[in-house]
Amino acid sequence: MGNPYLLIAAGGTGGHMFPAQALAEALLHKGWRVRLSTDARGARYTGAFPDATEITEVSSATFARGGLAAKALVGPKIVGGVTSMAFQMMRNKPDVVVGFGGYPSIPALGAATLLKIPRMIHEQNGVLGRVNKLFATRVAQVACGVWPTDLPEGAQGVHTGNPVRAAVLDRAAAGYIPPGDYPMSILVMGGSQGARILSDVVPEAIAALPENIRNHIRVSHQARDEDSARVTAFYNDHGIRAEVQTFFADVPRRMSDAQLVISRSGASSVADISVIGRPSILIPFAAAAGDHQTANARGLVQAGGAIMIPENALDVRALTQQITTVLTNPEAAQKMAHAALSTGAPDATERLVHLVEQLAQKETA
Repeated sequence: MGNPYLLIAAGGTGGHMFPAQALAEALLHKGWRVRLSTDARGARYTGAFPDATEITEVSSATFARGGLAAKALVGPKIVGGVTSMAFQMMRNKPDVVVGFGGYPSIPALGAATLLKIPRMIHEQNGVLGRVNKLFATRVAQVACGVWPTDLPEGAQGVHTGNPVRAAVLDRAAAGYIPPGDYPMSILVMGGSQGARILSDVVPEAIAALPENIRNHIRVSHQARDEDSARVTAFYNDHGIRAEVQTFFADVPRRMSDAQLVISRSGASSVADISVIGRPSILIPFAAAAGDHQTANARGLVQAGGAIMIPENALDVRALTQQITTVLTNPEAAQKMAHAALSTGAPDATERLVHLVEQLAQKETA
């Protein structure tokens, strides 16, 4: 018998792709053969996947974007993607299929359902995404990154936490230097697509800080491409040392160096913050389906590791006040860092690997 074969289906955003990458890294290390099925959007995040990962782009589509003509083609595209994937699976049958959400996971999960191949899904957020909700009762288990997760009746949920990449695990529980009268770092993250509201409010909030704090601050700010130039210019005009990029490939290093993280509360961001252990100010994306970013933030906030500002309450004055509160109270900031760590699940990948191995064993038993 050859090495066991895992097919991972994920796509769309880093929120789906980062935990998929963590599972790929772990199972390749254990001798599995791993293939990733994604679309062109998801393929943008595959650069950090291990070289041994086989990557296939699939045909899929969503009703959420495009006009009437585009929507009319969604059904045929999905059917074509499922059919193509089913033929591939008949030629090369996976031992297990794991979906991480996003429309590009439909072809693999749909084909695995038709062919009765062992399958499970991982939901990163406290509220199931549309695709995971569709398959929740058609898979052996729903591995949940946030607990509790709102599951449909008949779905079997188990709390694993959200897997984080090896680069994050390398910084797990990294020593925290509380704020003080020396250079301090703030990391600003807007999720995998950036966040315009953070680019609108955060620079002004930092500029409004008391001079004795502002003079010590260095900023790493993730901004959308269309916002990058104006954000950079604002920091320069106000004498604030800042590095502005559309995507930071070294987020774990920047986070471990930071005294404070200001971020959306996407599942991967919350997982990274809790595993590394950093005080944070979280601004949930108000338009997130089912308000899942508020659900994601709740554990960190209740533990005392984060301050949450609803998007409709976010303004320069409120944010300046909260930044000042954290950066002028080193003892409280240290407690926030410890509290964030208490909510982390650095063994989430191991838990997910265990579920995958159990599924494979049931198939061969």
